[in-house]
Amino acid sequence: MSHLKRQMPDVPELLKLMRFKTPSLNRRSARLAAAADLWDLRRIAKRRTPKAAFDYVDGAAGREITAQRVRQVFDAVELVPRILHGTAHSDMSTSIAGVRSNLPFGIAPTGFTRFMHAEGEIGGVRAAQRAGIPFSLSTMGTRSIEEVAEAAPQGDKWFQLYLWKDRAKSKALVERAAAAGYTNLLVTVDTPVAGQRLRDVRNGMKIPPELTLKTVLDASYRPEWWYNFLTTDSLKFASLSDSAEDLPTIINSMFDASLDFDDLRWIRELWDGTLFVKGVLTAEDAAKSQAAGADGLVVSNHGGRQLDRAPVAFEALGEVRAEVGQDMELILDSGIMSGADIVAALCAGADFVLIGRAYLYGLMAGGEEGVSRAIELLAKEIEVTMQLMGAARIDDLTGDLIRRRSDRDWVSI
Repeated sequence: MSHLKRQMPDVPELLKLMRFKTPSLNRRSARLAAAADLWDLRRIAKRRTPKAAFDYVDGAAGREITAQRVRQVFDAVELVPRILHGTAHSDMSTSIAGVRSNLPFGIAPTGFTRFMHAEGEIGGVRAAQRAGIPFSLSTMGTRSIEEVAEAAPQGDKWFQLYLWKDRAKSKALVERAAAAGYTNLLVTVDTPVAGQRLRDVRNGMKIPPELTLKTVLDASYRPEWWYNFLTTDSLKFASLSDSAEDLPTIINSMFDASLDFDDLRWIRELWDGTLFVKGVLTAEDAAKSQAAGADGLVVSNHGGRQLDRAPVAFEALGEVRAEVGQDMELILDSGIMSGADIVAALCAGADFVLIGRAYLYGLMAGGEEGVSRAIELLAKEIEVTMQLMGAARIDDLTGDLIRRRSDRDWVSI
């Protein structure tokens, strides 16, 4: 170091570098702004949400093998960059189910959402409307079809239907969704019975939640969540029973394990809008759904929350696309945690993507503002990824831009 020539600091230049920011009094905004990706939002969510609520989102069925494999598959995808491609701007907008979306992803239907954060579905649908993307309301949502519609009158809203044993109630839900202006019906077909979600069993998850000593102590470390829980209306499934039961009991008592493709055709007759079948993973089921009148398919393993060791949705895309052809729209829904995951799914054959856990991590981290932050982070990651891959528009994301590591080498998907 003896060869360095020393001098006194240049005070005027040093002062130019000193740009201390005034600490923000809005701790939520500061916390969310510091999050660099969805994994950061997940860490914030885990700190601020009681264990039972966080595990309901974060967990999966059985030993959670499917959920783990989903991440392994996404992480094994290689994105191929193209240089000197003149892509100064990437247009991320696309069309799905007959409606334009500003981004190639929307919010998936999720149940018991106000247990994660008091703003629940209202926070989600408002954030989606602001971003110009679709929001999906679950049959097991904690705000009603009408409440969600009123909260975001200009937003594109989809309704997710579980077929009940009581067909009259199913019909009534479909009619209410149509009357409230929902444009797309997602018929979930992979939940004839409840999956064995062991985290929920261990946490004693019930609806509405029971206030045991364990849950009170756990919530006491999260005062904002606790305050919201105590000072807002009671938590329940807006379309289901008010009784306190565990999740498998509710699902198994109300939903219909005998659902078949005749029932799907019956729903098709009831619904005049677009209809997507959610939970397809094989060519055979894709063909049958198409024949029953589906306008599109959601390729999904329910986030690994139903059948553990089920196929990974990303890997099923190719088989399903080959069966239904290019004209039928395919949505991928399972395991998305980054914009790069979304780009990989689009390259692999999906027309659109839904985010479930990713949206809920944002909600738990900071309500509606947290959902907007999650959307913002994903949008920026998609934009940068597309620019680095030389993709000026969504249609440029094709199969030749991804490869996947096999046991020995990289292979084209």
